[in-house]
Amino acid sequence: MNCWNLLRLTSRTFYPSIRSLPAELGNSLCLAYLLLRVSDYLEDTNVLTPAEKVHLLELWHNVIGDNRRATELERSIRRFPAQHEVDYQAAIQAGDILQQVRALPDQLRDTILFHVRRSTKGMARWLSRGPQIETEADMDDYMHEVAGRVGYLSTEVFAYHSAQIRARLHRLMPLARETGLALQTVNIIRGLRKDFERGWIYVPESFCRQAGITREQLFDPRHRTEALAVLNRLVAKAERHLQAALGYVQLLPRTLYRIRLACIWPMLLAIRTVAISDANPDVFNGNVKIARSEVRHIVRCSTLFGWSNRWVASYARRLRTPLRSPRRATQQPLLLTR
Repeated sequence: MNCWNLLRLTSRTFYPSIRSLPAELGNSLCLAYLLLRVSDYLEDTNVLTPAEKVHLLELWHNVIGDNRRATELERSIRRFPAQHEVDYQAAIQAGDILQQVRALPDQLRDTILFHVRRSTKGMARWLSRGPQIETEADMDDYMHEVAGRVGYLSTEVFAYHSAQIRARLHRLMPLARETGLALQTVNIIRGLRKDFERGWIYVPESFCRQAGITREQLFDPRHRTEALAVLNRLVAKAERHLQAALGYVQLLPRTLYRIRLACIWPMLLAIRTVAISDANPDVFNGNVKIARSEVRHIVRCSTLFGWSNRWVASYARRLRTPLRSPRRATQQPLLLTR
């Protein structure tokens, strides 16, 4: 199994960032993200019932923690082929991925497995509970399990490889969680329609109630004004979390430039996604996209100037400026899932 080919297939957003890291650091994070892709598949696939998903997530949680082989899990997954779902390729190779993680140095291995287990258990808990996001606290709890914990994992892996980051770990960890919540909030905004079509709405019921609609009416053109009021609250929430993400990036030492860039790129792309989503009714049709040319421009500029905290903050403000016409961004969508 080539972990890099598998990551490129299953995580187009984070592949460039992780691939840009120094070799040993990049390899360990590549494997960590592939383990999470297995969990993501079990949570999101369309070929399993909620009860089957919970069962397999709990099995996966136990396999990771008990040093067991993943044979039973892989066999169960292959019973319901879903080759059209990109994470399926990671799921059917769960055992190989896990074997490579177990070969890492003890401390690094234990850090990765601890956070992946906790995230997997959290996914199972939410699937058992069902798609009922009543309050913003509920939304944050869900996002913590699927993204906040990933922020913790990445930061602790950085710290394992860098004494400079270890010295700042107590300041970075709270911001790491917020960074995960920032990216997940943006993902929820741009995935509203797709999630609705598979039976999940991650928007808190309280947001909709305050706007005078139900969550299902978000997608009814007759309630577009109320739906945009809900979107405004989601955008404001994303911006609060993204401000913390900016603080996280600015705490990373300039001498660790490749780590900085690996964190700067998804943050800036998330900021731009918020900009083109703000007050944009196309969000509810699933048509909000960043042009590939703009993605390339953001990556190119930040690669040149990302060493400067002042420049990063200034550029983030510029990217937040809404497009005059959101419909101009019509190329390949940017996926901000992990």
